[in-house]
Amino acid sequence: MFVDEIRLYVQKKPSDVELRTLEDCFREMPIVEILSGLKFAKNRWSAKDAGVLKVGRKSIIQKEIHSVTNEQAQWRLKNWKMMISNYRRRGYSYPTISRIKKILIEKSKKKSK
Repeated sequence: MFVDEIRLYVQKKPSDVELRTLEDCFREMPIVEILSGLKFAKNRWSAKDAGVLKVGRKSIIQKEIHSVTNEQAQWRLKNWKMMISNYRRRGYSYPTISRIKKILIEKSKKKSK
């Protein structure tokens, strides 16, 4: 077993728990895997910092069904083929579209307030 020391300069001093977690990762994982994960994290951080990070599936679904009324849900379900083409044009995956439909069905069954 090799014992090498790595010095890191960070903006904020990590807590003892964070240091132990880092030590465990470096002890258990190959450097190539750690660097791969750091590259992913850095790219994600840069996108988040620039404001171009794409939202996840849950927030896409919430955006689509947030203020839909009972009547709107029923209309969307009646015109579902057109809605699918609209969603696909926006780049939504079929699993996401399926989840939107499932929630629209639930909303269409509820009474309007």
